[in-house]
Amino acid sequence: MTTLEPRPDLRPPGLNADEKTTLLTFLDYLRESILAKAAGVPEPAVRTGGVPSGTSLLQLLKHLAAVELNWFVWAYAGADRAQWEDEGAVSADDTASGLAAAYREAIARANEVALACTDLERPGARSLRETPPPSMRWVLVHMIEETARHAGHADILREQIDGSTGR
Repeated sequence: MTTLEPRPDLRPPGLNADEKTTLLTFLDYLRESILAKAAGVPEPAVRTGGVPSGTSLLQLLKHLAAVELNWFVWAYAGADRAQWEDEGAVSADDTASGLAAAYREAIARANEVALACTDLERPGARSLRETPPPSMRWVLVHMIEETARHAGHADILREQIDGSTGR
């Protein structure tokens, strides 16, 4: 990816809609914030850890793609496969464009599961935790929390890289 002009600061969406639409709209807003923070960051900065834990923008994309798939596809929908690795390190073969595309694909699959759900209180097939399977409402709120937390990390990492700020 090449360096791009930073996008303008985007405020959270304003809408009056049903609960599922509102939750998905806010989650999509946060997802796009993560993607925007990684967009245009050149190598090696996009893969370089900016904090002592080693967290990088590429690591956030890779982690969030797996978390989306684990919660929506594996846990809620009950996909007949192993969980996705959500703590895996970024490899030399991982690229910014490839991980952004994988995250977008994970988002599309997660949204398919969420949109197919007709009852936000219905529990999913299983849980990623040692608890009963959570409801779609819980999964959506958890993913908003998870993605928002990592969007804050991405904000800090991007500012350290080139001074870009904003949502």
